[in-house]
Amino acid sequence: MKKIEIKKLSVTAMLTATAFLVTFLTSMFKVGGFLSLDLKDAVISVVSLLYGPIYGLASVFTVSLVEFITISTTGIYGLVMNILSSGTFALTCGLIYKYRRNFTGAVLASGVTVVTVTSVMLIANIFITPLYFQMPRQAVLDMLPTLLLPFNLFKSIMNASITLLVYKPFTTALRKARLVSGVENANYKFGVRSVVLFIVSLLLLACAVCVMLLLGIDIQK
Repeated sequence: MKKIEIKKLSVTAMLTATAFLVTFLTSMFKVGGFLSLDLKDAVISVVSLLYGPIYGLASVFTVSLVEFITISTTGIYGLVMNILSSGTFALTCGLIYKYRRNFTGAVLASGVTVVTVTSVMLIANIFITPLYFQMPRQAVLDMLPTLLLPFNLFKSIMNASITLLVYKPFTTALRKARLVSGVENANYKFGVRSVVLFIVSLLLLACAVCVMLLLGIDIQK
């Protein structure tokens, strides 16, 4: 096996383990009593941005299966929802950034990912949530505007914003440690645009939290 492939697998394994740790630490926080407010997608997306969607999806399946075996309380339904949510996130941002590896590509990937993940999860909620709770589909449809849409949008924005905040510093640290090559993010450099991106990301995080508070969505521990 080539040395560079070993490094990719090592970094992917490290980030995958970190993603599970994030899931473990945040799994206790629930919205509406059953929606998990975890931020693992922000970590997994770094894998996709670094090495492409295939590595990202491998990380998604690994974290989801380990979570299913160890700490999940939602069974196969939770596993499917996890794979759909994190898989869509990793696949979308990884594909866009793969063909546009620069500042604009990072921002575009984040924006499109938020819309895509939110849409996919709303559809999944409509068809899977009634099966999990053994409730009429209409009851789930009634929750779309007041709970499911705000939650999925909030969670996607949170993960996308955190990704934009940590990607460059994290990959810079990896490059200094010689775990990634300079080519992998050479077109995404620090500068005025990075400062603007940092500020915008913080504003998005603040707005997402404000939306949750204004809608009165309860985060339970």
